[in-house]
Amino acid sequence: MTDWTPYTARAKEWFESLRDRICAEFEAIEREAGSDATFTFTPWRREEEGNPDPGGGVQGLMKGKVFEKVGVNVSTVKGNFSKEFAGQINGASAEQPGFTATGISLVAHMANPHVPAVHMNTRFLTTQAAWFGGGADLNPPLPYAEDTEEFHARFRAACAAHNPTYYERFKKWADDYFFIPHRGVHRGVGGIFYDHLECTDEAAFERNFAFTRDVGDAFIDVFPRLVRRRMGSEFSPEEKQVQLEWRGRYAEFNLVYDRGTLFGLKTGGNIDAILMSLPPEAVWS
Repeated sequence: MTDWTPYTARAKEWFESLRDRICAEFEAIEREAGSDATFTFTPWRREEEGNPDPGGGVQGLMKGKVFEKVGVNVSTVKGNFSKEFAGQINGASAEQPGFTATGISLVAHMANPHVPAVHMNTRFLTTQAAWFGGGADLNPPLPYAEDTEEFHARFRAACAAHNPTYYERFKKWADDYFFIPHRGVHRGVGGIFYDHLECTDEAAFERNFAFTRDVGDAFIDVFPRLVRRRMGSEFSPEEKQVQLEWRGRYAEFNLVYDRGTLFGLKTGGNIDAILMSLPPEAVWS
């Protein structure tokens, strides 16, 4: 069986470097808007009985003029799933519940309803299997076709550089996943979502790691452009109300259906970091 420890370390280093680049870019946008907002970084340590090295992470949070609330978290944890939860995870079982996981997770809720909210995460997990997953999806309260196309085009290009089937497969996966069944609506205008890109050997790890890095690069390339395009737009009280109602739908999805939320809660993650995806303000009409 492959010792994935050095590979996990490489992935962790990349996720941390991506976080640093994203946070610097978001702080630069705040400066352009005349704000001095910066990220606050709060380390946390996971606890697991009988585990001397359960890992932990760093929660990054900023509340500014453009980014009403944005969280950029990196965590690296290891331990054992509960027997009940292990059976739901690729490569784990009640008899072999051990895991490691490292990843970056980002959610941005914007002050201006014309600026789309966004979600992005990439991760590397090992059980008896090893795989990458992640993606990004755009969540505008007031959609613009131009923004939607530009977002998708950037991820289409990232996918095409690795596999001609990736974009259509992963776009459909996002469309199917980011859907609110009890409302009968999608959470946003989609993006890509992928999981279980298996690393059966070193070569497979390198291929999937390269793709995952390109997903992160695509995000930091396209999303700040959309923010700068819309952040100076005038908006009405009615448009703000649309945003607040849309945020209620976003919260419903993350609390009822999101697998990442469930994973964090089931593995003893930091509650504040897990729930950083929730909007700072929302309404239910």
